[in-house]
Amino acid sequence: MKVTDLETSEYNIYYKTYIDKVPKSSKLIDGFECGREAVVSCFRSVPDDKLYYSYAPGKWTVKEVFQHIIDTERVFSYRCFCLARQEKTPLPGYEQDDYVPPSKANAKSMDDLIEEYEAVRRNTIVLLKSLSEADLKCVGTASGGNMSARAAAFIILGHEIHHLGVMKQHYI
Repeated sequence: MKVTDLETSEYNIYYKTYIDKVPKSSKLIDGFECGREAVVSCFRSVPDDKLYYSYAPGKWTVKEVFQHIIDTERVFSYRCFCLARQEKTPLPGYEQDDYVPPSKANAKSMDDLIEEYEAVRRNTIVLLKSLSEADLKCVGTASGGNMSARAAAFIILGHEIHHLGVMKQHYI
């Protein structure tokens, strides 16, 4: 399954920015496996003296960006799961800025963040491998709009690519 299989009716237009970042030739599982390598490599390359750096007042530190990637994958993986299981209850929104302070990302070591990321990523890959194409096409409601299970998965990939770009532009 590729991102080009998605129909615009499967996600809110807000998420188009992320979906458009996923390479058109990328297959879903391959994207998650390659993404894991890119993220871990990126964050391992950050020097220790830059881990608490933020490029402007009010912007997140390197560790907070990493934690945000992890938290977002958790949220959207859960959405993918619920939608694939044909959940009828609308899934709530996700206010990313509210999650950063209680995450205590800056108190975690980079090794701990990498371990957390890799555990979440393994979980997401195992979930996706368990879902059929029909499961991934299931559409429900998340954040007040339509979302399919496969859109939730591709949003994770695009969101991660977006933040790797931010890291390269502003942090490393």
